[in-house]
Amino acid sequence: MVITFLGTGTSSGVPRVGCKCPVCHSADSFDKRLRTSALIDTGTERILIDCGPDFRQQMLSYGKSDIDALLVTHSHYDHLGGLDDLRPFCHRNGGFPIYCSADVSTDIHTRMPYCFGELHYPNSPTFDIHIIDDNPFKTNRTEVIPLPVMHTPNLRIFGYRIGALSYITDCKEMPGHTLELLRGTDTLVINALRHEEHPSHMNLQQAIDVINAVKPRRALLTHISHQMGLHSEFRRMLPLGIEPAHDGLTVEI
Repeated sequence: MVITFLGTGTSSGVPRVGCKCPVCHSADSFDKRLRTSALIDTGTERILIDCGPDFRQQMLSYGKSDIDALLVTHSHYDHLGGLDDLRPFCHRNGGFPIYCSADVSTDIHTRMPYCFGELHYPNSPTFDIHIIDDNPFKTNRTEVIPLPVMHTPNLRIFGYRIGALSYITDCKEMPGHTLELLRGTDTLVINALRHEEHPSHMNLQQAIDVINAVKPRRALLTHISHQMGLHSEFRRMLPLGIEPAHDGLTVEI
């Protein structure tokens, strides 16, 4: 199994529009971060996690010729704003498979009514939406374990575990039962926004605390803001076995 990081940045991306900080003006390609998304190749399927507003650019830069399914973590724009660009992958009968919670499905129908029913606009995407809950499910060929986490006190979202890979983004609080689902993970991808406390995302130390509890062989940080500092500098601060992901990084599990 292989994971390709299509984007590793926060909701505003890096560089941030109008920002004058050293990170946003860095010439290092590792300091250029599109909105967070990943593509997992299981050997029998290619599964996309989140489809943000940079999806078209990400696929042109790092993507493959086909995608078999989409797993959605939650419906914030930086994770769902690129759905219309899935149209090249909607050629199959019944529409392109999307796996998401009921509230995300409602948001998709509300934002994109032209993709459904009598309002369907010619050549617009067609989706086959599968509502998921806390229970494991299967895409066409792959077993997936949902990983419930809290983005805010009132917003419960999903990470996902596929085999030995666990992928979590936009987590602020890690429930105890989800921590148990992470046991035995070989490679853990987890969000770490910045050094300082944040109301809806884990900071670096909070992410490290979860990593230390799970004890994966390898941990990769994602959903990184410009406030984390230069990639070349903060990567040297990290404990052994923890590293920042970067756009285009490919990791074999």
